[in-house]
Amino acid sequence: MDKKLSLFLKIKKSASKILRRRITKIAIFLAIIIFGFVTVSNLVQQKKKEAEAEKFTVKRGTVSSDLILSGKIKAEEDAQLFFPTSGKLIWVQVKEGDFVKKGQALASLDKTPLNAAYQQALNNIRMYEANVEATYDSLQGKDTSETFAQKATRTTSEVAKDNAYDALKIAEYNLKNATLIAPFSGSVTYLANPFSGVNVSAAQMQIEIVNPQTIYFEVTASQDEVTKLKEDQEVKIILDSFPEKEIKGKISFISLTPINIQEGSDYKVKISFTNLQEEDLKSLKIGMTGDARFSLEKRDDVLYAPSQFIKADRKGKYVNLGSIKNKVYIKTGLEGEEYTEIKEGVKEGDILYD
Repeated sequence: MDKKLSLFLKIKKSASKILRRRITKIAIFLAIIIFGFVTVSNLVQQKKKEAEAEKFTVKRGTVSSDLILSGKIKAEEDAQLFFPTSGKLIWVQVKEGDFVKKGQALASLDKTPLNAAYQQALNNIRMYEANVEATYDSLQGKDTSETFAQKATRTTSEVAKDNAYDALKIAEYNLKNATLIAPFSGSVTYLANPFSGVNVSAAQMQIEIVNPQTIYFEVTASQDEVTKLKEDQEVKIILDSFPEKEIKGKISFISLTPINIQEGSDYKVKISFTNLQEEDLKSLKIGMTGDARFSLEKRDDVLYAPSQFIKADRKGKYVNLGSIKNKVYIKTGLEGEEYTEIKEGVKEGDILYD
């Protein structure tokens, strides 16, 4: 009985060892399969990422440091015309879109009441001049003995005459300017009342004229930015209305004082257009917005890459060279809005991954 039990235990122990060995082999085999699957999967994912990643081949060219400022189109000759007084609009000689010449009559108020006011002012002058002369007659021989009451009488008559003279000048001015005249040649861009017979207010703008030959692009620069600019500096302008077209210009004016002296330190910068054709003038409108690009520094024949490909960590700046996982530290030079100069770490023809 003891022999049979001993034999059974030996067989059981042997079977247990064989089972453990088989389990171990299976576990090792499964581990190898899993490891291989993960490795292959990672390689596939990396290849997929590299295939999808944006690439750039390092090349030689020009890198520039630019300043970009937003602004809009304005005109040097832009006039808003008002009548000096209220009245009835008697005639209008233009319509919106018309081209007018300097000195051309555009519209007029009814001058009947204005003439009457002018004549009345002339009559008042005559009356108050006579009053002053009568006062002087009454005070003859009293140059040194004039009483305070007599002085008050004389002063009152003199002031009345002076006020009548001022009223005459106002009436004369209103009559003379009852007709709106074009201050320069240009296009009528706004007409408040295209017809006559309506009463208008002195506070209401009647006509606006713009000379398209005098348009320019205006931006504002902070006190840090304005020090980097100078007159006659070349500028590239991209208007929001024409994003595919680059318009050339140059700085024609930089203000000496801030736009708002009390509150800020922004300075006005005017840019004149240098390559506009007649067709361009027809398409550009006052108030169109866009960006002006000022080139501050430029370096030619240098290695460069798009700035987005340049990364940084605690150790410094680096690129993914040849692979998205191959981090190579570099030394950069001039940094522009789009491209960055690379001085060390890569060579021409190297492929970078973003």
